[in-house]
Amino acid sequence: MVVKETERKGESMESNLQIWRRNLYICCVASFVVAVGMSQMAPILPLYIEELGVTGAGEVARWSGIVYGCNFVSLAIFSPIWGRLADRYGRKPMILRASCWLGLIMIGMSFAQAVWQLVALRLLQGCLSGFQAAVVPLLAQETPKEHSGWAMGLFFSSQVTGALLGPLLGGFLAECTGIRASFLCIGTLCLLGCLALTRVRETHRPAVQKATVGLREMFAKLPHRRAIVGLFLTTLIMQFSLTCVQPILTVYVKELAPTTEHLAVVSGAVFSSAGFASMLFASRLGHLSDRIGSNRVLPACLLLAGLAAIPQGLVTAPWQLALLRFVHGIAVAGLMPSINNLIRQLAPAACMGRIYGFNQSFQFIGMFSGAFFGGHLVAIFGLRHMFYVVAVLLLADAFWCHRTERS
Repeated sequence: MVVKETERKGESMESNLQIWRRNLYICCVASFVVAVGMSQMAPILPLYIEELGVTGAGEVARWSGIVYGCNFVSLAIFSPIWGRLADRYGRKPMILRASCWLGLIMIGMSFAQAVWQLVALRLLQGCLSGFQAAVVPLLAQETPKEHSGWAMGLFFSSQVTGALLGPLLGGFLAECTGIRASFLCIGTLCLLGCLALTRVRETHRPAVQKATVGLREMFAKLPHRRAIVGLFLTTLIMQFSLTCVQPILTVYVKELAPTTEHLAVVSGAVFSSAGFASMLFASRLGHLSDRIGSNRVLPACLLLAGLAAIPQGLVTAPWQLALLRFVHGIAVAGLMPSINNLIRQLAPAACMGRIYGFNQSFQFIGMFSGAFFGGHLVAIFGLRHMFYVVAVLLLADAFWCHRTERS
């Protein structure tokens, strides 16, 4: 009897091991598919806006910014709400709802007849999606703590890989099938991701009575409130530092190589070098986090990102900028997985979804504010000095994280 019971326990442990790994791989595949679909939109959006009747380069740029950015505003507002519902009703229903809605919105965008309809659809997308706000807590609660750093790194790698391949596929499809058909393809990819996520098994369900705690009471009872709020601010600074620089890279490359005849190709290589580095190093840094702790990897990556930003303002050739962006991408590969892993370590299980939801809000606020204020800061400080501003923010955050880790 003892032998049989031991065998049953062994089989149960092996089964649980297989479940969390299977959940991770399914979520990574779905995230890759969704990222491929969603990242196709950026390069074809201005062309679609022109097709809808907007004329003039200035007007097209203005409406492109509005259509692209309004999604981040509604996501920042609604991510904590969907996180709370995930705490109450489970993560899997929220994941399926978000990915399915994402697909339907993208399909709806293919039938738009005016630019204001694109704005409305993007706002609705942010209000009712919240894909990451549900999938990251599910991975966090299902993955054993000793493997959570690697799992978050692998998940981040799948997102970055999809985001790198998406624009290439989007441009190819737009030329072959037309822009409206491209949006149909994006929606179909998101629905395929939803189909894959039906195979996810949620083994841990949060207690309803704990999930209904009010917001003020929840934050008052957090055992590591100061550290969690610091992680929120780190997320905001990281996203701000990325999105305030990315829009000016092409202009900077043109300044570095004014006579080049292949500006788009060179700019694309510089732009993609950071993402390529993140794809290569995210899971490796996740393994390192499991060994030495994400609380040590996070300030080290912030320090590396800050130090790599300084010489970017001093380069004299595009290849130098591409090399430094690659180093910057290595640092970024350790940031978001470390933040997610630390939240998983510090946040109580009953409110983990809401905590991740708030972190998502700070992420989207950072993305929106970086894109919105980046151009204004460049006008004030200049192209090269913008990298010094980014360096100061990242190095100050690295110092704060280091002090918090030691205290």
